[in-house]
Parts: sequence; structure tokens; C-alpha cells
Amino acid sequence: MLKITRVIAMALPMLSGAAYAQDTVKIGYIDPLSGGGASVGEGGLKTFQFLADELNARGGILGHKVEILPLDNKTNPQESLVQAQKAIDAGAHYITQGNGSSVGAALEDFVTKNNTRNPGKEVLYFNYAAVEPSMTNEKCSFWHFRWDANSDIKMEALTNYMKGNSSIKKVYLINQDYSFGQSVRTQARKMLGEKRPDVQIVGDELHPLLKITDFSPYIAKIKASGADSVVTGNWGQDIALLLKAAADAGLKVNWYTYYAGGAGGPTAIKQANLDHQVFQITEGFANSGDEAAMEFEKAFRAKVGLSLWYPRAVNEMRMFKAAAEKANSIDPVKVAAALEDMKFDVLDGGSGVMRKDDHQFFQPIYISSFGSRSEKEPFDEENTGWGWRLVSKVDTPQTVLPTTCKMTRP
Repeated sequence: MLKITRVIAMALPMLSGAAYAQDTVKIGYIDPLSGGGASVGEGGLKTFQFLADELNARGGILGHKVEILPLDNKTNPQESLVQAQKAIDAGAHYITQGNGSSVGAALEDFVTKNNTRNPGKEVLYFNYAAVEPSMTNEKCSFWHFRWDANSDIKMEALTNYMKGNSSIKKVYLINQDYSFGQSVRTQARKMLGEKRPDVQIVGDELHPLLKITDFSPYIAKIKASGADSVVTGNWGQDIALLLKAAADAGLKVNWYTYYAGGAGGPTAIKQANLDHQVFQITEGFANSGDEAAMEFEKAFRAKVGLSLWYPRAVNEMRMFKAAAEKANSIDPVKVAAALEDMKFDVLDGGSGVMRKDDHQFFQPIYISSFGSRSEKEPFDEENTGWGWRLVSKVDTPQTVLPTTCKMTRP
């Protein structure tokens, strides 16, 4: 009898653990936590952990606790698939990723094949930043949802703003040599050619992803070209080090970017004294003027010690909860169906919609510039004293582009 009692006592914690696992919504966070992308990967992880804590403080999702599983993919597509399988083995039916469209495309293909092979054990891929357009066009999947505007949407808005600036005469393109960077350079050429045929493209450079430690040779080329403006989709250390090299060389041009606000970017801009000469296109920013968003920013900075780089992550997690409640289920198939055509009030104000046709989320997007602040810009970045200022807002209907997606549904 004593032996039986001991066996039961030993088994209870294991049974409790199994029940707890079933009561937990696990989300595999698959992004770089080492290597050249680590700074943005760590920032993203802290963001999702903050958002999980926010949901859990309000009862979780349908009473289920939300848990983020950190998984380091080293910005490598093959390693990402290993980590995705680890997430599934740990009980995750949801994965999220953002840094690197080559990784995103691999994960999209992985979950699609996984779900075909394992009916009843489906996994959803929530994409918060991998913006290569094909992922919601010819390579679209029912199991993939994207909360960031794709790079074509961003370039459309950016070039619409640039076409009205008559001082732009000579543009230099510099981008990372993989699918996303190639898409940025292709669309920049195409859209500038259509909207401003008088503008010269005086340089078009592709460089290895997250491998360059000294961008001074590239900056020397930009200087020699006579460019007055640079267009780049660089992210992570590739934008921070690019801007640092520009500061060191005293390069004074206007920069039109996707991700200059990431780790190290604001510090380099201030060092270069590029006061409101660096522009960024985002779905939100600290000084957007929306009261609720700015209160969130204040609370986020106080707890995390970083700026909110990913307002879209907030929208993703809050919509996940709303979709589960709409479906009255945390089953991925039912959550996916509930997300389709869902309208949602986004963090920085206004309404967004998750288009059913391709699972691309559309929302207001903003162009802001970085520099000295007025009383309208309470938040600075990286203790520089400078902050982001609104330049232009594009409302949701004006961000919508057509899709070639022909989606197969379960």
C-alpha cells in the first residue's frame, strides 16, 4: 500500500503538468536570437512576451494561458524548419516569425505540408514582418496570415510621397541580397520610373544579408555617385551599420527606409546629424498622436526598456484572441476561419482588415521622419533626444493592392 501511495504521489505532478500543457496556448517564436539578426530578434521576443503577459492578465485566450516558446533560427531557413518542428513537438499549434522573408517562405511551405500530412494536428503561421510579396500572392497558403504590409504596399506609399519632392534627382538603391531586398530594388526602379521618370537611378547595390561589418566601401560608392537620396529595405545590423558608416563619412543625403527605427538606427542617425533626413514607412510609431497607442508605448517602455518596433505584433496577438473568441475555440482551423475578413481597430488608430483572399492584413500606414522634437513628439529613441515625426498617413483603402493568390482551403 505504501508503494502504491508513493507511485501515485510521484505521478500526480506529471499528470498536473500534462493537464497544464493542454490548458496552455503555446506560440513558437522563431527568429534570430544569435548572430547578425539577434538585436531585432531579441526585441521581438520581448515584445511577444509582453503581449502574452498582457493577455494572461486579462484571462488569457478563452481561459487558456498564453506561453511564448523562444526558438533561435539564426536567420537561417533550414534551421527555422528544425525549430518549427521543435515547437510542434513541444505542443505548439501556432508559430510566429518576422525577420527574413527567406525564412518566412520556408515556414509557410513547412506548415502547409505539415498540415496536409497531419490532419487534426494543424499549425498556423502568424507572420509579423516577413514582407516578400509572393507569400500572399503566388505562394499563398491558408495556413499563413501576415500582419505587416508587404514590400510592394510599402514601396507604393513611399514612392507616392517621393514623387511630390522635386528636390529628388538622383537615387541610389542599396539592399540585402535575398528575396525581400531584391523585391525592394525591383519595385523601387519600377515605381519611381512610372511616377518620376526624370529621376536617375545612379546606383543599384545588393550585398550579403547580415554579413557586412563595415559599410564604408558602399558609402564611398554612394558619395561618388552624386546621389541626393538613398532607398533601402535593410534591417537589423545592416541598417544600423550602414547609417553608422554614413555618419563616419559625413554623407548628407535623404534616406527612404523600411526599418531605420530598429536597434542602433536612431543612434547612427543622430551621430550623422541627419535631422529629419531619414524617413521610415511603418504601420505605427511612438509619436503617432493616438492616445491609446501612446499610453501603450509608455507602459511598454517602462517594462521592457525598448521602443515598440512592432505595433503589428500587438494587432496580431489581439486579433488572435478576438478570432478565438469568435470561433469559441483555440483549434487552428477554426481560428483561421474566424480571422478571414476580420475587421479590427488597430493599435495606432483606424480600422484594418485581414483579406480572406490571401490573408494579407491591410491597415493605415505612416511615413515619419527622425530628428529634433517638438511638443507634439514626447518620445525620443535610444536616449538621443530625437524622435519620429509624422510626415504622411495613408488610410487603409489606399493601401490595398490586388493579389494573384489562388488559395486552397481545407
